[in-house]
Amino acid sequence: MNKKKKTTIKDIANVLNISAAAVSKALHNDSRISEKTKKAVRQVAENLNYQPNHLASALRSGKSNLVGVIVPRTNSNFFSSVIQNIEHVLNSKGYNIIITQSNESYKKECDSIDTLLFTQVDGIIASMANETVDLQYYEKIKSKGIPLILFDRGENDLNVDYIGIDDYNSSHVIVEHLLAQGCKRIAHIGGYKRTRIYNNRIRGYIDALKKHNLPLDDELLIETNLSIENGREKMQELLKLKNKPDAVYVAGDYAALGALQVLNEKGIKMPEEIALVGFGNEPFTDMVTPSITSVNQHSEQIGKLAAETFLNYTNKKSIKQELRKQILDAELIVRKSSNKV
Repeated sequence: MNKKKKTTIKDIANVLNISAAAVSKALHNDSRISEKTKKAVRQVAENLNYQPNHLASALRSGKSNLVGVIVPRTNSNFFSSVIQNIEHVLNSKGYNIIITQSNESYKKECDSIDTLLFTQVDGIIASMANETVDLQYYEKIKSKGIPLILFDRGENDLNVDYIGIDDYNSSHVIVEHLLAQGCKRIAHIGGYKRTRIYNNRIRGYIDALKKHNLPLDDELLIETNLSIENGREKMQELLKLKNKPDAVYVAGDYAALGALQVLNEKGIKMPEEIALVGFGNEPFTDMVTPSITSVNQHSEQIGKLAAETFLNYTNKKSIKQELRKQILDAELIVRKSSNKV
């Protein structure tokens, strides 16, 4: 089967009997080209199904009007909301976005960065994969003078802009809420310490216990990847303890959902026997029984701030980034899973 030949600027020029340069200028809305010619060029381009070569255009002009967005996954309300708000702000300024997801894989994240750099994106907005420890690929972005903005998950060592919530203080808010409900033995199903946000949540949990003179029991602090399956597995482990917790704080809503499923299957009453708190305020947290107390991460605001931060670099001749944090206060949404009052 013969591969269909792509329409070029020269093909449009031949139809209209004008120069390829004139076609290019018309397609770029150059003021030196008459409106009549622009209209004719656009019509022929549409008839011939002309697709502009953005990569070639970017190489010529040094600007692609494309921004790469890297997220761990797109099936999360938090990340999809951030993406939606990034896109809304950037589209209004003439930019389009290219979305990639790492699926928490370091290798896939590195491949995404290579692809985005090859596509000549004007900037990259990213939230790191759980597996990412080596920062060399993110350093590669910086070395090319391309603005890098991190959100939700980032590393201070990169010295770039970061937008997120106060993860450390969020744990204090959660622990203090559970204490106010009369809970005394609070477990934490957390993410991996190697990821900064989960490390901050773990530190906040530990310090909040110390603040209120509660002992830290190592068997109540669990690290996992926070999937639904892990939430189920870790909740089952906690229920096998001789001295069971009377509250469980989970660092992600999907794992909290798995924990809730197990508690419901075992006939354990929430919050009377065990109170449950998640993190992320996914839409399902208000739909399950009982509804899950969770933390609102302000995804809309994070997306807008990430896009606006990138736009601040667009008119600068040279890019010199440094660590600038925009930290938002987390909001605890109290629901039936933890509210004994």
